[in-house]
Amino acid sequence: MYKKVLILVVIIVMVFSGCSNSAKTSGDASNQQSEVKTIKIAYLPITHALPLYIENELANIDSKNFKLELVKFGSWPELAEALNAGKVDGASMLIELAVKAKEKGIDLKAVALGHRDGNVVVVSEDINSAADLKGKSFAIPSKLSTHNLLLHIMLKNSGLSYSDVNIVELPPPEMPAALSEGRISGYCVAEPFGAQSVAAGKGKTLFESHELWEGSLCCGLVLRNDFIQNNQAVAEAFIKEYVNAGLKAEQKDEEVKSITSKYLKAESKVLDLSLQWISYENLRLEEEEYNALAKYMVEAELSENPPKYSDFVDNSLIDRVK
Repeated sequence: MYKKVLILVVIIVMVFSGCSNSAKTSGDASNQQSEVKTIKIAYLPITHALPLYIENELANIDSKNFKLELVKFGSWPELAEALNAGKVDGASMLIELAVKAKEKGIDLKAVALGHRDGNVVVVSEDINSAADLKGKSFAIPSKLSTHNLLLHIMLKNSGLSYSDVNIVELPPPEMPAALSEGRISGYCVAEPFGAQSVAAGKGKTLFESHELWEGSLCCGLVLRNDFIQNNQAVAEAFIKEYVNAGLKAEQKDEEVKSITSKYLKAESKVLDLSLQWISYENLRLEEEEYNALAKYMVEAELSENPPKYSDFVDNSLIDRVK
């Protein structure tokens, strides 16, 4: 009888011990799963955000440190408002918008570029020089944009000023139709909207951005500084995959084009032309480049006191990428 009781006690202990270990294992797995941080990054559907698309497709398959969630917006003001309010952790956005937000006290850090060059000045067939734009209507997406700065440089080089041209702000998707219908004589905007007019034979390229401003800055990847400070390891892993995605984007192969087609609507010939104009090779924001941007923003009266490079740019993450 004593032996039977002892055996029963041993069995009960083993059962409860197993349950305890099982619960502990389950808890450990749950804790590990909860440690995977979701990073919310805002974007507009343009080729300038291509590294993000590639990272979203490839890194989410392999990454154990974070999950990337891209949040699509229809306009730059909406995107900037969400970023400034902390509704997203970062954004691929017009660098001028980010500079202005920092100037107003929003604690943002530019951690990488979205691309290099890749903007064009598109005009109607009757425009053969910048001087021909005098008295004509020219469209830009926003005053706080590289497209506006390229217009500023183009006019300045031709001895013209803003007052010589009727400058209008239009949503990028409307620009090709506006040019085709004669409502405007030219525009400068993020891709693929420039390539749409050129590929369709409804417009021509007057300047590529590098002809006006070599190595011009346009879209940058910015993160909220509080996110970086509270998630150092995750931010570093995110930027590592972002840089790798940029190298992949530079290949401009069929896989890259296939990924791009998931995020923006563009015919094959339009996308091919757009990718010819843009580079994703070196996405580190250098001080000399930033100072040129700040100078042009002051010249164009877009900023009175741009933040210092050391206050606005954080290269610590991209510099750790091997």
